[in-house]
Amino acid sequence: MSDSPASGALPAAALPAALAEIRQDFLDLGVKDRLQLLLEFANELPELPERYAEHPDLLEQVVECQSPVFIFAEVTPDEAGVDRVHLYATAPREAPTTRGFASIVAQGLDGLTVDEALAVPADYPQTIGLVEAVSPLRIRGMTALLGRAKRQIGEKAQGPAQA
Repeated sequence: MSDSPASGALPAAALPAALAEIRQDFLDLGVKDRLQLLLEFANELPELPERYAEHPDLLEQVVECQSPVFIFAEVTPDEAGVDRVHLYATAPREAPTTRGFASIVAQGLDGLTVDEALAVPADYPQTIGLVEAVSPLRIRGMTALLGRAKRQIGEKAQGPAQA
């Protein structure tokens, strides 16, 4: 028996509350209804804050996604001095699957501590019940989106490189 986690869904307790709730919401539905919920998430993706909307060069494209999606992670201290994650994303309205994935990741990571965000399993997209509803290429795109977000969070938590 190895120490590595088995593939498949981790218990909800191992996930931050928002991501566990999102996963459970999908798993409670049939496959067809999961697509409707994904569309609802797509409609919930907020517009970029002005500071990013006016400077799209600050955002990183997730090239693995079939539609253009761009993300930017911020790590800022809260009132108690604890670094918190804020993820911003944009994708075209005519790409609802991609927008839905971006919204899930943004909502799921928003407000987490850096450690909580970095501990989100890389296979989270495979555990929310959409593997049966969308193509493997789309799931790969969501996995890449999560991976790029976590990389940005890790880089920003470390701060600028010391010369």
